[in-house]
Amino acid sequence: MIFSHVSKVNAHHDVIVSCRKGQLEKLQHFIKVNEPDFDGEFSTVQMLYGDEGNRVYLLGLGEEKDAVKIDEAFRKLSFDYKKYWKGPVQVVTEGFSEAELQKMVIGLEMSGYAIGTFKSKKEDVNAITFEIVNVKDISGVLEEAQAIGATINRIKTLVDAPANQKTPEFLGQWAKASAHDSNYTCTVLHKKELEAQGFDAVMAVGQGSVNPPVVIVTEYMPKKGGAVDIGLVGKGITFDTGGLSIKPSANLHYMKSDMGGAAVVLGVVELVAKLKLNINIVGVVASAENAVDSNSYRPGDVINSYSGKTIEIIDTDAEGRLVLADGLNYIIKEFQPKQVIDLATLTGSVVQTLGYTAAGMFTNNTKMAQDVSKIGFETNERVWQLPMFSDFESELHSDIADLRNFSGKPIAGAITAAKFLEAFTESHDAWMHLDIAGVSFGDSPYSKMKSASGFGVQLIVNYIKSISKN
Repeated sequence: MIFSHVSKVNAHHDVIVSCRKGQLEKLQHFIKVNEPDFDGEFSTVQMLYGDEGNRVYLLGLGEEKDAVKIDEAFRKLSFDYKKYWKGPVQVVTEGFSEAELQKMVIGLEMSGYAIGTFKSKKEDVNAITFEIVNVKDISGVLEEAQAIGATINRIKTLVDAPANQKTPEFLGQWAKASAHDSNYTCTVLHKKELEAQGFDAVMAVGQGSVNPPVVIVTEYMPKKGGAVDIGLVGKGITFDTGGLSIKPSANLHYMKSDMGGAAVVLGVVELVAKLKLNINIVGVVASAENAVDSNSYRPGDVINSYSGKTIEIIDTDAEGRLVLADGLNYIIKEFQPKQVIDLATLTGSVVQTLGYTAAGMFTNNTKMAQDVSKIGFETNERVWQLPMFSDFESELHSDIADLRNFSGKPIAGAITAAKFLEAFTESHDAWMHLDIAGVSFGDSPYSKMKSASGFGVQLIVNYIKSISKN
């Protein structure tokens, strides 16, 4: 997509004119029909023709409560009608706030996402030019918003990629290429380095796969010599069979998406660097493939971890928390970040609790919880806090190791997973865990099969912006 700023409407171009429900007066300059079959209901579209034969798209933005999701309205319109657009399309944005302008551009940019990367015959895609009509100078907003939308599309491509292409090493090379292009640093730790440094939990999860695990460390440090303001840790399981505690075959093909948390971390660091935010950030992705093999780790095994704590394996399908445990302990000990957030498609339990509407949020830091929750509602990437009561610690007791990786009970699974991770955070007072299993990947109006949503990039980047101002 190409975005440019213009100050006047060109009557010869196709144009998108939006309005809130019941506020049709702003349409009068663009249509001759006194009573169009249109009332501004959210994401409704009425296409008419102007005096010059151009198309006029009336787009409903709904009520005030719908303002946080206007990106979806613009994205759906563009997705449905872009095949008809041969020339520039103008978008009238008078009266839009800066946040609404940004959401609009992000939605339009995301409408260009092409999921059919591996099709032998690809559709011809012409770059669409959107001319954003506004009397103010909004070029900076357009540039930033397009960068956000483009990064979201890039991480969606990662999540939707098949596991035979998207190995742990592939993620490492993706991060290196991104670091080169966006001017930050990236280090990929391979088997010998992981063994030497004690990433025993990561190694255990990946030992049954022909594709060896890696740990990816990305750093953007514009404040030279300054402390790390925030550290991000992502679960990067490129395919999850469940290991010897094997998953059922139904929907197993979707387990290519079990690195959704890693994708968010990679995308956020890239975007922070692109936007040149004045904040020191480190991202760590612990990546492995959880495969079935004669060398796979087993239920009943006791493994070591980067922290030095031993873990009894009850269920090999509770592998994400193992790689996160090493990633969390590593980033805290190595970089001492002021704040730490990990993201993972961790549990089915969080989906049973919150459905597909919000991520589960776990933290003992009240301010972080309030700030992230507020930003979640503003970006429509919502989170909901779940408890971290000490009562749940007994569920992880092991007679033979320091703790076990799974309670074995069909209750409070998302909470006990978070409590497991907490054991590896060195009692960090500003740590947050986000379980994005229900919101990272799922049904979509833009694909016939389940696909990546891009959830998390706007949430985390906007949170980083908020702390960079303090």
